[in-house]
Amino acid sequence: MGSTVGILVAGLLILASMSCEAQLSSSFYDNICPNALKTIRTAVRSAVTSERRMAASLIRLHFHDCFVQGCDASILLDDSSTIQSEKNVPNNLNSVRGYEVIDDVKSQVESICPGVVSCADILAVAARDASVAVGGPTWTVNLGRRDSTTSGFSQAAANLPNFSDGLDRLISLFSTKGLNTRDMVALSGSHTIGQARCVTFRQRIYGNGTDIDAGFASTRQRSCPASDGDGDDNLAGLDLVTPNSFDNNYFKNLIQKKGLLQSDQVLFSGGSTDSFVTEYSRSPSTFSSDFASGMIKMGNIEPLTGTAGEIRKLCTTIN
Repeated sequence: MGSTVGILVAGLLILASMSCEAQLSSSFYDNICPNALKTIRTAVRSAVTSERRMAASLIRLHFHDCFVQGCDASILLDDSSTIQSEKNVPNNLNSVRGYEVIDDVKSQVESICPGVVSCADILAVAARDASVAVGGPTWTVNLGRRDSTTSGFSQAAANLPNFSDGLDRLISLFSTKGLNTRDMVALSGSHTIGQARCVTFRQRIYGNGTDIDAGFASTRQRSCPASDGDGDDNLAGLDLVTPNSFDNNYFKNLIQKKGLLQSDQVLFSGGSTDSFVTEYSRSPSTFSSDFASGMIKMGNIEPLTGTAGEIRKLCTTIN
């Protein structure tokens, strides 16, 4: 009985995924806003040129959107009388960034095609363009998402990963979104770029654990004091070697016990994901290909299409 139910659930997930893909199309704006993708790409390149870290921020922004009630731009909504903003949940507050870049892109797109391009699609395209801007892979973005009129505030804590999560929790979290373990490891590779705050890795670098290189811990301690509240917002690159380039050094770091976050190092800790980490550390092309595939799958999580939702005029508020 249990196996039958499992098969039925898996089948429903596959059918849902196929339905989403059928409703989204890479050519969605070709006739109704032909310059949309070019406009987004130019704006993202400019933002990343001004601040290299922004590439990681835009990829993460798309990820945190999709994992909470689907890829619907709900993360962009500000507090209002009817909205409790996802921006203020612990997993996002003082952590997720890049909102102003998306607002700027939306303004530019609205000036050429008012009321046509959704904020959800802008997030998806911006993530792809951000990857390319720092030497990462490209992929075809399916389009046609619409924007939510609700916030997923109450769901966010349960649906978003935490820097202290263990391997089983990460595998389960991604699985509920239709992403397998290989997808999870590949997508975690986005930590080849970007930075983390001291408060997110303090316990790891001062914990005297057996899963961290002593020299690496000592290096990170220089900019992250041991006391809570002291230097909490000090930043460190997630990739010690090439923090501003999209490559496979993240996985090499894990093998050397130099993962900055505990949720990174658990990917290479004697568990089921060690083989994926080893594979990606040896083959940059395999990592790039799997990362692109994972981003496509993630972008297909529960999109609003057809007449569902709306096309917001401003990404921060419902119409």
